[in-house]
Amino acid sequence: MGEISIKINIADRVYPLRVETEEEEVIRYAAKLINEKIKELQDNYAVRDKQDLLSMCVLQYATGMIKAERNSQNRDSGLDDTIHELDNLLTEFFKK
Repeated sequence: MGEISIKINIADRVYPLRVETEEEEVIRYAAKLINEKIKELQDNYAVRDKQDLLSMCVLQYATGMIKAERNSQNRDSGLDDTIHELDNLLTEFFKK
């Protein structure tokens, strides 16, 4: 589609970006989630330094991403096992 220029505000700082048109909505939503998480952390903890809040935010999102990847891999592995068992059953069935 093409690139567009946008400005994203994260932790009271503006970042000019060039993004693909179809990515704009996702990037804006990600920035919104980051700002909401920073606000939540700021309200719940006595941390005021934006760098500390950003670091805590990144740590939470990275941890969640790693957990999601592991869950996905475990499901994929289970699916592979099931497909292999089904293949063996069908092979035995058609041998008869």
